[in-house]
Amino acid sequence: MSLEKVIKIDQIEIVGDYKSIQVRTATVVTDDGVELSRSFHRHVLNCDADISGEDAEVQAVCNAVWTDEVKAAYEEFTSNQEFFPSAVSEESSEVSEESSEVSED
Repeated sequence: MSLEKVIKIDQIEIVGDYKSIQVRTATVVTDDGVELSRSFHRHVLNCDADISGEDAEVQAVCNAVWTDEVKAAYEEFTSNQEFFPSAVSEESSEVSEESSEVSED
């Protein structure tokens, strides 16, 4: 009986306008060459990510598709985004405040 566990990148995808890189890693367990199990893990890299710890093949793909134009467009996109926007508009917020006031008679 010879159990073996192999972890390898089995898929690299380029997605969207800002060329996000999706990396899928497969973990395969075999016993004497017969596959017992296979599981997957996926992570996504955007063009502002530190890729120094990534596999050389992933780094090569990132460097090929993340042009200066893509990086500038992504930076403009993220700088124009409102992070954690309020789910309540100002009008409904005012109504909430008025209804929460308790009148003392």
